[in-house]
Amino acid sequence: MRILVVEDEKHIAGFIKQGLQEAGYAVDVAYDGEEGYFLAGTEKYDLIVLDIMLPKMDGISVCKNLRKDKIMTPILMLTAKDFVEDKVEGLDAGAEDYLTKPFAFKEFLARIRALLRRKETLVSTKFQVADLILDLPGHKVTRAGKEIPLTAKEFQLLEYLMRYAGQVVTRTDISECVWDTHFSTTTNTIDVHIHELRRKIDEGHKTALIGTVRGRGYMIKG
Repeated sequence: MRILVVEDEKHIAGFIKQGLQEAGYAVDVAYDGEEGYFLAGTEKYDLIVLDIMLPKMDGISVCKNLRKDKIMTPILMLTAKDFVEDKVEGLDAGAEDYLTKPFAFKEFLARIRALLRRKETLVSTKFQVADLILDLPGHKVTRAGKEIPLTAKEFQLLEYLMRYAGQVVTRTDISECVWDTHFSTTTNTIDVHIHELRRKIDEGHKTALIGTVRGRGYMIKG
């Protein structure tokens, strides 16, 4: 899953990004409201962490403008303020949740997971291709009934492939949605992860599910 963090205090943004990445999320960071609004409107995110006090465009305005643009990505608002009026204003602007700084990172992650679970109730939480099944809530992958242990990044990559089963996904698609916008597609990281997925998922089975479409990208057979 891919998260956008809009936070102008770089040490806080860096701390949040590192913690989210360690939890298995792909993370982009914007340091002002205008950049955050632009990224949220042009890239695909599963969730936005949005500070209220931002340069160029404040978080309330960012939230209102995104909702006006019909961008309904869940938003968790952050602020140093702890007044009821500010919380009400943020929620009325269209945010789903609100957290006051400083906060315990465990609580922050719990709020993230709750918002993502709420989002996933609107879409499929289980993906199946042939005898391969990926269960999002259980973070579990099985093939022919046998559980396959995957790393967090392998799980994210497989989830992305299965969401678009039968369609070609390019290296750029994968780099932006499984890693982040600053990931270099010139490295062999994606190839290594695809190779490992093939080894874990296709080895020992008559039908190979993960294929390479030469010159275009990768595809899991639908």
